[in-house]
Amino acid sequence: MFCPFCNKKDSRVLESRLTGENSVRRRRECEACAKRFTTYERLEVMQVLVVKRSGSREPYTREKLMAGVRRACAKTMVTAEQIDDLVDSVENELAMLGKKEVPASLLGELSLGRLKELDEVAYVRFASVYRQFRSIEDFVSELNTLKDTQTLLENAEATVTSVTTDG
Repeated sequence: MFCPFCNKKDSRVLESRLTGENSVRRRRECEACAKRFTTYERLEVMQVLVVKRSGSREPYTREKLMAGVRRACAKTMVTAEQIDDLVDSVENELAMLGKKEVPASLLGELSLGRLKELDEVAYVRFASVYRQFRSIEDFVSELNTLKDTQTLLENAEATVTSVTTDG
């Protein structure tokens, strides 16, 4: 870190502490001129643009995704902490992709996959908006898919249990 007084490169950290804005405040002392100064370290957040179905682009906002997931999870047993974890997980996956633009459909699918594991009712609620259900048949079809997936998982678990106890 360069000293703002003498522009020398060497300084030592006297104190570090977290601030409320997800940053680290560091009190430093220049080893050349002995003057003290403060620096802040913040995580550089890559600005991601979401490409909507219409082709328009808008900046990704955590609050918008969080609001949609909260609405889907209303009156379920899903906690606020679980919703935060879900959104964190989606954001981590977006960061791993490293793209500056992502389709809205990717955000929806990532969220749906996590909601499916978390709460089936929240999953169907989110899917009804995201996949734009137009009729009762759309709901029934999604519920049947969910039921078939659940049956497959139960059968797979029974097979694994049978193999481990027999073998």
